[in-house]
Order: sequence, then structure tokens, then C-alpha cells
Amino acid sequence: MAGVTPGAGFFARRSPTAYRNGMRELLDGDLLAPDELAGNLREIRLINKGLGWTAATLHIMERVTRAAELRTFSHLDIATGSGDLPLAVLRRGKRRGWKVDAHALDANQEVLDVARRHIGAEPVTLHEGDARALPFASRSFDVVTCALALHHFEPHDAALVLSELERVARRAWIVVDIERGFPAYLGARVLRVVLRNRLTRHDAPASVLRAYSLPEFRDLLTTAAIPWQVAAAQFPFRLVGYGLVASESGS
Repeated sequence: MAGVTPGAGFFARRSPTAYRNGMRELLDGDLLAPDELAGNLREIRLINKGLGWTAATLHIMERVTRAAELRTFSHLDIATGSGDLPLAVLRRGKRRGWKVDAHALDANQEVLDVARRHIGAEPVTLHEGDARALPFASRSFDVVTCALALHHFEPHDAALVLSELERVARRAWIVVDIERGFPAYLGARVLRVVLRNRLTRHDAPASVLRAYSLPEFRDLLTTAAIPWQVAAAQFPFRLVGYGLVASESGS
């Protein structure tokens, strides 16, 4: 994996974000109290909305659906958390005239229980499963997304997630995640002032320390052996990547 730029100065090398930190996030732990887990996921939804993460993913969704000429499509969101992204896609689809068959997957049944309560009666099918070995046949869904989840995986597993993402995508895949860097880390430390949930207060800066840099993200895509149209950094502190799947793979 790429690290600090060769020849970087002393302070760059000593920055807490100079190299990826493998510290575990509390959300990835076992035996979380249901109320605390629900509170954590609620704050994550607010962060996703407030910092524009959900809007950025929807913008890319519109771009790839236009490029693939999709108006009716199936969508799978992996490591979905609260299910806020597939819910947002459904709502955007009502305004854009999309017909969306929405699906969401997470490895944690307790997280899926929170997602079901948040989604309510909206037509999102929930699946329990491992993002590193998705329980679906190849080319099962038109568009597959992974938003704010890749940093939860160590490099070997992250490459597996990307490979699986592309495998089950019929038309396009999308990844949006945190870009590791000191400004993002400082922002996460400041954000802790307004956070109330113990899990979120710990995991906000931990997420930045676990996140990948742009060169590392591109290395993961290369390791996963999948082509991409875009793998770039965006303001603020955001990595975005997507690829269109060749039409001969299925339609």
C-alpha cells in the first residue's frame, strides 16, 4: 500500500494520518446494547446527511444511471447500516421517474433490525451477509453501492469487497468513502464535541485513521483486478470511485 510521499518532511511522517491505523471501530464489536447501537446509527445518518455523503452518492448514482441509460433498475447497497442510502435512492427515484428494486445487505442482524425500523414500510429488501463473499450470483443487480464502509476492512478484505462489488453488478458499481488525511482527522475530533453517543464519539476519528488515501484506494482497485472509470478525491475528505460494467457481462 502507498504511504507517505517519498521525501516527505518530519512533521508529515509524524502525522497520525501518515499511515493507515488498524484500530477497531466500536460499531464492529459484538454485544452492543440495542439502544446504544440505534443511537450510533442515528448519529451516522445525521453525519452522512450533514456532510453531504448521501448527496454525493446520489449524484454519482444519477451520473451512472444516465451513462447506462437506466430508468428501471435494481440497486444493492452493501454494509448498509441504517439503510439510509437505499431509502434515499427510492426517494430520489420518485422525483426522477426511476423504478427502483431496492436491496440492502449488512453482516450484523442487530444493525438490520435498526435498518428495518428506520426504513419502515418503504420497499427495501434486507439481506444478512458478508460483503467479502456476497450471497448472490454474478450480475444480480444493476447498480451496487458501498458507501462509508470500505474503511472498516483491512486491505486484503477491502480488495475482496471491491471484487465482490464488481462481480454482482450488472451495469455499474459505486464506492464512496472517507479520504484519510489530517484535515479530516481534525474535523472528526471537532465533531466529537456535538456527538452524544459513545460509539460515534470513538468511531468518528477512528474512521479517519482507518480510511485509505487515494493512492491506497487505487492500489485496492488494482489488487481487486477491476476496471474503473473514476477513482478520485473530492472535497471534503471524500474518496469516490465507480465503474461501468461492460454490456456483454449482462443487461
